[in-house]
Amino acid sequence: MKLLRYGEAGRERPGLLDAEGRIRDLSGLIADLDGHTLGSATLNLLAAIPQHELSLVAGTPRIGPCVASPGKIICIGLNYTDHAAEAKLALPPEPIVFMKATSALSGPNDAIELPRGATKGDWEAELGVVIGASAKYVSEEQALEYVAGYCIVHDVSERSLQFDHQGQWTKGKSHDTFAPIGPWLVTRDEVPDPQRLRISLEVNGHRYQHGSSANMVFPVRTIVSYLSRFMSLHPGDVIATGTPAGVGMGQKPPVFLKPGDQVRIDIEGLGVQQQRVVACATEEIAR
Repeated sequence: MKLLRYGEAGRERPGLLDAEGRIRDLSGLIADLDGHTLGSATLNLLAAIPQHELSLVAGTPRIGPCVASPGKIICIGLNYTDHAAEAKLALPPEPIVFMKATSALSGPNDAIELPRGATKGDWEAELGVVIGASAKYVSEEQALEYVAGYCIVHDVSERSLQFDHQGQWTKGKSHDTFAPIGPWLVTRDEVPDPQRLRISLEVNGHRYQHGSSANMVFPVRTIVSYLSRFMSLHPGDVIATGTPAGVGMGQKPPVFLKPGDQVRIDIEGLGVQQQRVVACATEEIAR
């Protein structure tokens, strides 16, 4: 299944993309697509319902993040051989783990807002893994059984905050709108091998990233197992598994995002994201 959330930001409803590419409403069956509904029992129930019995959604509503309120957004750094090479860094002996704030979550086609004073806004197209069952100390052999499905994650970064200031990467990764996910959560049964997906990203029509999840240093099953050693993974948690070569800071000379840019991401079988880059509003928030 291709599951999604549609509607005004903060008031999204759960839906399903049918075989003809139309949105069907699921709000009469589940409250939302979140940790309470992403277990195998609910997903099996939804899969058993004939799609034509679900109400069609009129028009072309906004598509929201495909998962509501994830408890964690966990990211893996330098997880592609070609990306490590362009960064001139050695392959890590273990997965590099950092976090994105959940407040960075946004819809797949919502605008990307650059932080105030941003000078090095960058893109990273990534395969996202959505957890469907609580996982703690799981083996690599069983790890994929804990996955509800897959989605596109855009790990937007402000490199000046990531590298030019003290501390960890999180503050360069967590500005509002820096975690677009979706458009769909594609259930695990439709992605038999997450290590064979083509990944591409364009900015203003120029293709910068064109890779494959086959080039991951640590595959999905290793990542899920590894993370479950250090923290419990809960249904609805999202893992961004790293990006292939072609990020802005890897260009010669570097290329960074600016207001007005248009970004397009395509991952095989998982849909397309399209975002416009905007500047952060200068007005202070009213108190």
